[in-house]
Amino acid sequence: MRAADELQTLQEERKKVAPETAEAIDQFLVKLRACATGESAFTFILDDPAGNSFIENPFAPSSDPSLTIKFYERTPEQQASLGYLVDSTHIEGIHDETPEGGEAVTADQVRREPHGSIGATAGHRAIAQSNSSEIAEALFRYTAPEEVMTFPSSCGACAASCETRMFVTNIPYFQEVIVMASTCDSCGYRNSELKPGGRIPEKGKRITLNVKNVNDLSRDVIKSDTASVKVPELDLELASGTLGGIVTTVEGLITKISESLERVHGFTFGDSLDEQRKGKWIDFKARLNKLLSLEEAWTLILDDALANSFVAPATDDLKEDNQLSFFCLAILSRYLFS
Repeated sequence: MRAADELQTLQEERKKVAPETAEAIDQFLVKLRACATGESAFTFILDDPAGNSFIENPFAPSSDPSLTIKFYERTPEQQASLGYLVDSTHIEGIHDETPEGGEAVTADQVRREPHGSIGATAGHRAIAQSNSSEIAEALFRYTAPEEVMTFPSSCGACAASCETRMFVTNIPYFQEVIVMASTCDSCGYRNSELKPGGRIPEKGKRITLNVKNVNDLSRDVIKSDTASVKVPELDLELASGTLGGIVTTVEGLITKISESLERVHGFTFGDSLDEQRKGKWIDFKARLNKLLSLEEAWTLILDDALANSFVAPATDDLKEDNQLSFFCLAILSRYLFS
């Protein structure tokens, strides 16, 4: 409506100076107002490099079938427009993926530190410097890194030069995974990513865990960025990509979900929110917190089309864990190539 009002303001002058343009705008205003009143269906797109825009989900905390949110890495030009420090040579050579006659990253820029020189303890320390203690402890519970590689990268927050550490580790009952962690000495930003290793599996995986006691809350969980999370007792469903790829516990996963919902929808709890909807949110958060108190048993479902998620068994033999079940399902080809 604001766009329509702004265009309408100078229409009288346009009719005198450029009648054809004014007539075209009149026709456009009819369509624009039809969209504003809901008489005409349309697609509304917000593209915000700063990531500070928001469109309300009227079905929250459930998913909105009409709403799609995509996250992307900012280009150097977008970083510069937001006021971040960007290397000018990076902007000029953004389309040159590799320099002529050589590789983008030379052998001198990638430092390989063999397992014999690092050792498990030093390797643990190297990764922990760029990771939260929770992630580091969960990963090194299974195995120490055989080799830690360090290569140059740029900070995702301020675009300053920093280092990224990467190593490959094997998790029993699961598969080989790649852990990447980076920290920025300029702004203090820290980031960690967990990526699956090996080939793409032929089938997806659905993991179902019946949470009944405190030990179940302490189970290790790897949720990949392709996994969706469901808690049927709460009618809660998080689409794939939500929260990204994380290494945590069952308790930590529920806590992160609660914090994420509050962060995303926090300002909607203000004075402008009617009491009925505000009460709905407060009730849902209370029910979410009750999951951790184990007043009643509940079910956690990880549905991963690429089978890159994992919940640790409570027994040495996976078949003896009656509360944990796996179900393999065919992968949709459109998902893999979308």
